[in-house]
Amino acid sequence: MAKDGFFHRAFYLYYDGFRSMKLGRLLWAVILVKLFIIFVVLKIFFFPNFLSTHAEKGGEADFVATELIERSSAAPSAPAAAPIMPENQESH
Repeated sequence: MAKDGFFHRAFYLYYDGFRSMKLGRLLWAVILVKLFIIFVVLKIFFFPNFLSTHAEKGGEADFVATELIERSSAAPSAPAAAPIMPENQESH
């Protein structure tokens, strides 16, 4: 690869930029800590693995399909909407 290639120049652009940062390093550290908290800590405490506790091992797809079918058939169906006509007109 040539030293003046696109990827080489792009890499050194970011490398020199991050090397000379002072406040930027702190801000990137804050961003990374926030992402860690959002994706790891909140996942552990607020989003437990529901399928592992309710479905049999290897039957997760069947469990989800059954739940979807049962919930859709148990949902109350909306009554058919009657056509809205002014009072002085009759239906043809």
